[in-house]
Amino acid sequence: MLFSVLTFIMLFLSICVKSRKMSLNFQSLSCLFESFYGFTIGALTGAVLSFINFIRSTLFCHREKFNKNLYFFLLMFFEFLVCLNCVLTWGGMISFLPTIGSIIRVYCLWQSDMKLIRLSGMSTAITYGLYYAYFGASFLILGYILLFVISAFSFLEKDLKLFEFNGLHLNKNS
Repeated sequence: MLFSVLTFIMLFLSICVKSRKMSLNFQSLSCLFESFYGFTIGALTGAVLSFINFIRSTLFCHREKFNKNLYFFLLMFFEFLVCLNCVLTWGGMISFLPTIGSIIRVYCLWQSDMKLIRLSGMSTAITYGLYYAYFGASFLILGYILLFVISAFSFLEKDLKLFEFNGLHLNKNS
């Protein structure tokens, strides 16, 4: 239970910060705690993917240290690992959910655009949330619901400019 609470807190922090680097640092910790939790509840595909995602987020956080070709290789390598993990930890069709979420997330985090990171937060929330619902991991389900809501709100506010949070205007165009 402790790891699910820590995952929840790190997920929340990762989507509340504006800096890509800070977001990836919090996400790295979230992935690590989620991996530990996944192993304890027997969600093997998700647990291994979360550990892969921990390494991925940590490396992507330091993208400026890699040349463009190496950084592209890392993208392809992690996409391959995500797919390989699905095969090696196959637990039935349910294994596709976190795999699809991770494939989308790997690509979006590879980019520097925070808009894509917010969009990938929504897709990750849906796929991983459903996956952990299968395992009855209620606290992670709550975490992924929160991730979806905050990512969606953040996307609407920052990318579509539909809300002005500090001015209490629901639509800037009205």
